[in-house]
Amino acid sequence: MMHALAYAYRDRRNRKRDMRRLWITRINAAARMFGVTYSQLMHAIRVANISVDRKILAEMAVNDRPAFAELVKTALAAAQSQNQPQG
Repeated sequence: MMHALAYAYRDRRNRKRDMRRLWITRINAAARMFGVTYSQLMHAIRVANISVDRKILAEMAVNDRPAFAELVKTALAAAQSQNQPQG
């Protein structure tokens, strides 16, 4: 009985780790279809001040591809405009 409780405790924490890894893998796969990597996309999303978490991004990447494509386009445009020199 005690072993079962210890395993359950451990695996509740491992499940969070595994889900985050799965979300990142899904986002990366979808982002690469648009020619960017996961890290480039996440940076662009941060620069564009879009507040959406990895769970929702992964869900969009799998089930709502047009919305994900629009989000990628918007984020990359914002990142591109920030990188333009001023003047």
